[in-house]
Amino acid sequence: MTQQDLPPPQDRIAELPDGMRLHYLDSGQGPVVVWLHGSGPGASGHSNFKGNYPAFAAAGFRNIVLDLPGFGRSDKPADAHYSLDFFVSRLSAFLDVLGIERCTLLGNSLGGAIALGQALARPELVERLILMAPGGVEERETYFQMEGIKRMVATYAAGPMGVEQMRHVMQLQLHDPSQLDDALLVERAAVAATQPANLFSTMLVPNMTERLHELRCPILGFWGTNDNFNPASGAMKILDHAPQARFIMLNRCGHWVQVEHADLFNRSCIDFLTRG
Repeated sequence: MTQQDLPPPQDRIAELPDGMRLHYLDSGQGPVVVWLHGSGPGASGHSNFKGNYPAFAAAGFRNIVLDLPGFGRSDKPADAHYSLDFFVSRLSAFLDVLGIERCTLLGNSLGGAIALGQALARPELVERLILMAPGGVEERETYFQMEGIKRMVATYAAGPMGVEQMRHVMQLQLHDPSQLDDALLVERAAVAATQPANLFSTMLVPNMTERLHELRCPILGFWGTNDNFNPASGAMKILDHAPQARFIMLNRCGHWVQVEHADLFNRSCIDFLTRG
């Protein structure tokens, strides 16, 4: 099946046992790939992965493109503490509600940290991991020294984020910011206006490096050497500790490998999923 032959993704809501409602896109049939987007004002599954999941659907995979709590069109509780444990527990409940017993977790940045946390918490659920510049392999202070994080925090704290403020932050996501289009910025600015004030101040993700040896599933990773948000040296931490890991490192590439090198990313992931 080609991407042109695919039916449109199903726009769905899952209600968790605690009443939280999570929005997701459901596209394709076959082995399940769950897509976990990164952090940042206005982030959502669609804005992170719209150029990727259709290729996976055409290749014979079911794609669950999730909006994490606090993001996209999912619930955004103002009284939550957005820690790694919070995200992992909600993802775990989400998978149970959907009846998914085995899947590949694919995560970018914060989504990568959540994928790692889920694989450590419930390894029986996770068949493979695909990680793009994942968080959770440095101390919090290291991330907050990165140029992209500093600009994001300062811009978000300054007040409402319109399209130009969003452009100011997201130019650092890519090595070539000309790939940012206005539609993406408008989409993310609209979501940012709905996000709770405590979302980023309570976002605590521990350094999981010393636990990576517990992972037994195969891992495919990607990292841009020009990443302004997560230091690319994190790739070596995963390679040194996780038993079954491989990484593709790309120069002239920032934090969004799946956007800047979409064709390479899609082909490499599909090969990993189909051939191992």
